[in-house]
Amino acid sequence: MPDRSYPDRSHLPTSPGVYIFRDSDEVVIYVGKAKNLRSRVANYFTKSGDGRPKIAELRERVEDIDFISTKSETEALVLEANLIKRYRPRFNASLRDDKSYPYIVVTTGDEYPRVFASRGNRDPRHRYFGPFPSAGSVHATLDVLNKTFPFRKCRGPEPGRRSGVPCLNYHIGRSAAPCIGAVTKEEYDGIVREVIAFLEGRVDGLIRDRETRMKEAAREMDFERAAKLRDELSALRTVRERQQATIASEESFDAFGAYVEGETACVQVFAVRDGQVTGRDSFLLDNYGEADADSVALQFIPQFYDATRVPREVLVASADEEALAPISEHLSELRGTRVDVRRPQRGDKRRILELAQRNAEMSLEHERTLEEARRNQVASTLDDLMEELALPRLPLRIECYDISNTMGTNSVASMVVFQGGRPAKSEYRRFRIKTVEGADDFASMAEVIRRRLERLNEGDEKFLPAPDLILLDGGKGQLSAVVPVMEELDPDADIPLRSLAKRDEWVFEPGKPDPVVLERNSPHLRLLQRVRDEAHRFANTYHKKLRGKAMTASVLDELPGVGPARKKRILDHFGTPDAFMNASVEELEEVLPGRVARQVHARIHR
Repeated sequence: MPDRSYPDRSHLPTSPGVYIFRDSDEVVIYVGKAKNLRSRVANYFTKSGDGRPKIAELRERVEDIDFISTKSETEALVLEANLIKRYRPRFNASLRDDKSYPYIVVTTGDEYPRVFASRGNRDPRHRYFGPFPSAGSVHATLDVLNKTFPFRKCRGPEPGRRSGVPCLNYHIGRSAAPCIGAVTKEEYDGIVREVIAFLEGRVDGLIRDRETRMKEAAREMDFERAAKLRDELSALRTVRERQQATIASEESFDAFGAYVEGETACVQVFAVRDGQVTGRDSFLLDNYGEADADSVALQFIPQFYDATRVPREVLVASADEEALAPISEHLSELRGTRVDVRRPQRGDKRRILELAQRNAEMSLEHERTLEEARRNQVASTLDDLMEELALPRLPLRIECYDISNTMGTNSVASMVVFQGGRPAKSEYRRFRIKTVEGADDFASMAEVIRRRLERLNEGDEKFLPAPDLILLDGGKGQLSAVVPVMEELDPDADIPLRSLAKRDEWVFEPGKPDPVVLERNSPHLRLLQRVRDEAHRFANTYHKKLRGKAMTASVLDELPGVGPARKKRILDHFGTPDAFMNASVEELEEVLPGRVARQVHARIHR
């Protein structure tokens, strides 16, 4: 399009800030930061397009340019990272599903802190360690912590259970039980300090401490305590032995090595604490914009240090001082003291950085090999499934349905989608059964399939495209109930229909009395089982949610002018439902505005 009219850029200021590119559907496709917004954006629309391969495609898709002005380039850096996480623009390098990365939380905001894994929102009162590349690595770390440090395992900000009886963890030596006063506050704080030291990689000091205490216990012939310290020592030494390398000094830093290949990138983070490599994490990133390795690493750093302890020094391969300065300033604010972000020129630090870069390259190569093998395996599995079930085409999109209820109450259905052999969770749908009374799974299944096909025939985008296979969780009964619906709404029989009976794992087809019996350990049967089990899980999750809401409903939910905050205030003030129900208007006015108190009193005494 040589006559392409690009968006007007004259409104952009010359101050620092973030620029946002949107396409014709108002979808954010790129976010960037700049010291001079007008000058930086103008570079995208020059003939060379700033040199990056995908810039030509990017600028052809830009329909609108928005901006947010900031006081400094450092503020722009933080805002850019936050917007990338929020919008996940196609042309930015960003973590694949960054919400899935787990952290270990030490609830330092509580009087008696807990230690657990979390993927949820951050609480500024607590300490977070991570992100970890997988749930497995988190649980392995927590297992070592659990064997070594007797922090409490009970949930909630306060230790203990309602019964006042200590839990099993106390009896097996896995909890110090502050709930019953078995440990003082000072002693428990010491346990938490050791947990934090471990998570920060300061393992050598913990080992020396336990060696001293073990020898002392042995001299005093307290062999039970010595044996416990010996086991803790063994666990800590195992952690240290997993470290990949050491350096001559006892410095602490993080090294970020990146490697890109096409639209995929990998960043390896080597954490060095007190001269030892205490951790190595690998992260895959989408890189549709095909940014170079240095740019990917620099864009990744603010995402990585969202809630993680920042060391005194961060090593990168880039030597662009203009790009490194705002990152250094941002990390210094997070840490509270100066953080140097630089490119090492020689010595051990240069060696560790190069090691991180080589590992990033090998990791990406390994990932590509695995992905290719997986694609070949999926293609073979889908081909076998098409042949075994006599399907008219390859079942690239499989939809599975299941019903869940408790004796006919809160009846719901799930629709899960597997695309190319993988769950497509953004395509999942759930239904509340509307026309069926009681526990009638057959009629409920017919209702759900009817609603799904009607939405398809109406062209509803949320239910497009049509599936290559509809799979029902059930046997002949569910299948027989759905066949008339399919004949009515899919008269050309374009969508194959099958059911999978759980007891024998037989597949039933409409019009055929005998099932298709697939080989027990075949990949195509395992795929159908995965799809069916996922539909069952998704339906049960929704049903439990509705059932929980129904069980926790109370008279407070129906009171005029009483929302969640006032409901909590009432419960905190009166303590029991009886006390609230018997309260006078004057007593209600202690926690509610006068008009609302009178309305509430009239409602509960009508």
